[in-house]
Amino acid sequence: MTTLSTATILLPEPLGGTLVNRVRRPGTDFDPAELQGLPQLELSDRSFADLELLATGAYSPLTGFLGEADYLSVIERMRLADGTPWSIPITLPVSRAEAERYAGCVVLTRGGEAVGTLEVQERFEARQSLEAREVYRTEDTAHPGVAALYAQGDVNLAGPVTLFEVPRGNFPRHHRTPSEVRAVIEARGWRTTVAFQTRNPIHRAHEYLHKVTLELVDGLLLHPLVGQTKGDDVPAATRVKAYEVLLEHYYPKERTLLSVYPAAMRYAGPREAILHALSRRNYGVTHFIVGRDHAGVGQYYGTYDAQEIFSAYTPEELGIRILKFEHTFYCRTCGQLVSPRTCPHGSEHHLVLSGTKVREKLRAGERLPAEFTRPEVAEVLREAYAAQD
Repeated sequence: MTTLSTATILLPEPLGGTLVNRVRRPGTDFDPAELQGLPQLELSDRSFADLELLATGAYSPLTGFLGEADYLSVIERMRLADGTPWSIPITLPVSRAEAERYAGCVVLTRGGEAVGTLEVQERFEARQSLEAREVYRTEDTAHPGVAALYAQGDVNLAGPVTLFEVPRGNFPRHHRTPSEVRAVIEARGWRTTVAFQTRNPIHRAHEYLHKVTLELVDGLLLHPLVGQTKGDDVPAATRVKAYEVLLEHYYPKERTLLSVYPAAMRYAGPREAILHALSRRNYGVTHFIVGRDHAGVGQYYGTYDAQEIFSAYTPEELGIRILKFEHTFYCRTCGQLVSPRTCPHGSEHHLVLSGTKVREKLRAGERLPAEFTRPEVAEVLREAYAAQD
């Protein structure tokens, strides 16, 4: 294991070589009067999340919403037009009827309040069917990502963006930009850091992955996604509270960092796993955990498709090491958390609870077994579900 040190360390180079910073503060970086009379565009939840990730450098080397050449290249090759790895188009769709209104500098709004700008350089036709087939691997509108794609406008606006203020949201204590996470990593002297992406409460199988990895690296960035998710996912506030109690009691404080990731879920499975890994590289992380069906939904993707897709790039291109884990579970006979690699027993010996089964138990007021999740986490979830009744 790497020895912890406060000496100067070299964090991973951001994708493209430079961490983007396009945050401009009204009254400090420019005169707010410049915005008067400009067209305004109200952002959706996803587009607002994308704006922050673009402007703060989480989506480096992107400086704005993709133009047509990059859009088509990402869809067809999983690369930007210049060859840089990138897996999901980051676009700003509008309706065809509205598209002509937007030219030059456009004020981006959220709830009617100005939050940033877009310098429109292109307007081009969205290829929704192509995007669905290649990015989501299906055109089935039962897929939440595909449904959202088809509900969007038919024209994409492209160009560089600026953000007026980083929106710290509902979790200001844990909401850090890539530069801020990098500063924490450097201050703690972590030469190697692993990130874990989650949109669900952490159970014992997740904890097992964290602890195994912490035997190999200096620090763990627990980086839960807190942007828009589908309706039956556990709410972000409940999840963050569960993470807090878990880290308080079961993780070494000097080697863990809880920081939220403000992206919206696209449920694009393998393609989204790449996006999650590349953006964590921009946060200064050296390793990224990819487990079973990362960012998947339903039965649209194979169990380990999200691991296999990384073979499309060389390790040098990725600039972040992918740690691939098989499905883990509690074996009653082994008496511990195991995986198919370490357990010789059949499924009848294993405790595996699906998300549906967990929700059923919580709604019924039942406690989750200690072999599945820590009692403190189970209590947070039980209280949250009881409050819904």
